[in-house]
Amino acid sequence: MAAKSLQEQLLGVGLVDKKKVKKLKAEKLQHKQQVKKGKATASAADELEKQEELKRQRVEKIEKDRALNLERQKLAEQKAVQGQIRQMIEQNRVRKENGDIAYHFTDAKKVKQLYISQAMHNDLSRGHLAIAKLDQQYEIIPEPVAVKINERDSSYILVCNNRVESVDDDPYADFQIPDDLMW
Repeated sequence: MAAKSLQEQLLGVGLVDKKKVKKLKAEKLQHKQQVKKGKATASAADELEKQEELKRQRVEKIEKDRALNLERQKLAEQKAVQGQIRQMIEQNRVRKENGDIAYHFTDAKKVKQLYISQAMHNDLSRGHLAIAKLDQQYEIIPEPVAVKINERDSSYILVCNNRVESVDDDPYADFQIPDDLMW
């Protein structure tokens, strides 16, 4: 036996008459047509809104990608500069001559010291040599290399005194310092 619709069951029981059933079917059909028309007009407007939203999202994505690419490019350039600095320090470092003279300098607000020879101490004081930090170690490098490194990144160079060529330019060279003078 086939299942009957609710309207047919109500008609069979006598709760509704044929006129009422026809009226309800007509209203239902009319409602379906209105829904279709409303969806058609609303769907065109929705399509335009969706297209605008997609365009806006594409533009945002392009801008975001561009910003990410710039950031990546800056990081790559920074890595390249760090690699150049590392190479310059490793290729130009001066072999430390172990000595008994302590040379004091600051690293991150802490006083550090290296024991070096008198000749190295004199060269550091005159600005012929400089101290650079590489991987938690201190390297002594020539002053021209230190200047090049300092142009790229000043955080690597800890000590780079101004170069003093000779003592002949000393305006007080003619005056003798007393032997008993204590500083």
